[in-house]
Amino acid sequence: MPRPLTLFTGQWADLPLAELAPLARTMGFDGLELACWGDHFDVQRALKEEGYVDGVRELLARHNLQIHAIGNHLVGQAVCDPIDERHKSIVPAYVWGDGDPEGVRVRAAQEIIDTGKAARKLGVNVVTGFTGSSIWHSLYAFPPTDQAYWERGFADFARRFTPILDAFAEVDVNFALEVHPTEIAFDTASAARALEAVGNHPRFGFNYDPSHLAYQGVDYVGFLRRFPERIFHVHIKDVWWGHGGGEVGVFGGHTTFGDGRRYWDFRSVGRGDVKFEDIIVALHDIGYSGPLSIEWEDARMDRVAGATESAAYTRRLDFPPSDVVFDAAFAKEEA
Repeated sequence: MPRPLTLFTGQWADLPLAELAPLARTMGFDGLELACWGDHFDVQRALKEEGYVDGVRELLARHNLQIHAIGNHLVGQAVCDPIDERHKSIVPAYVWGDGDPEGVRVRAAQEIIDTGKAARKLGVNVVTGFTGSSIWHSLYAFPPTDQAYWERGFADFARRFTPILDAFAEVDVNFALEVHPTEIAFDTASAARALEAVGNHPRFGFNYDPSHLAYQGVDYVGFLRRFPERIFHVHIKDVWWGHGGGEVGVFGGHTTFGDGRRYWDFRSVGRGDVKFEDIIVALHDIGYSGPLSIEWEDARMDRVAGATESAAYTRRLDFPPSDVVFDAAFAKEEA
């Protein structure tokens, strides 16, 4: 059977969920990956308010929408990051508190633990998100950076995230890191190192998103084949590279998305350079049967038009796997 086709609601959080749900169905989606911001899913209300979770499920069911995962990327970013004024705008006020950096990180970690509990209460077993990173700023190794410096960053990640993963294990929920620049894992090598740092914890895996790997030059199909047991969730998002005006490189040049000088930009699914056919084949090969969740981002397009065409494109692409050997008809019957 084709995989469920869902919409990640993070980029639609300006719309109330009651408005987005029927729109998502109209655009062609089977379900939603609910973001834990806007009014789409409130972690603390889910844990404390009688009837809140039932109300979310009923709203989705009313529009014939499934739920397979929730995403708490924004708070997750604050768990390992060096905290600055930018984080205040992405975390709840009770996580920010007085803004003391270590206090923010500790409260963010607790909120992610609570997100796992809220996911279980909602009836889903995957939380997608970010980790942040204490060493991302040292990506380009100058001043000269030795492996000991980077190892301390992975150790910091393990110290902060292992208790989160243990708490997820208690409620039978997986944490799926979206491998992404600014996170502890941003390519295949760093993803392997992050896994090793947490002792290959069974609750730590990946929310696969090819767009964040492709423009870096990472083998994004190879990533699937490198971590077949750790692909807990899949984002479908497109990107193009090498199309800009040549003034901005892969690091982004302190420009905003949609600037024509950029080397790379996110595109509506099917309009970029990602080879989704290869991805679908690899997903079949590794036995992934979970949702394909479209994270729609394209600064040049109307989002309703873009998400609608992305849903149709992905549905056409996600062919069912064969249940027979194609050349079985040529086999001779044994006497």
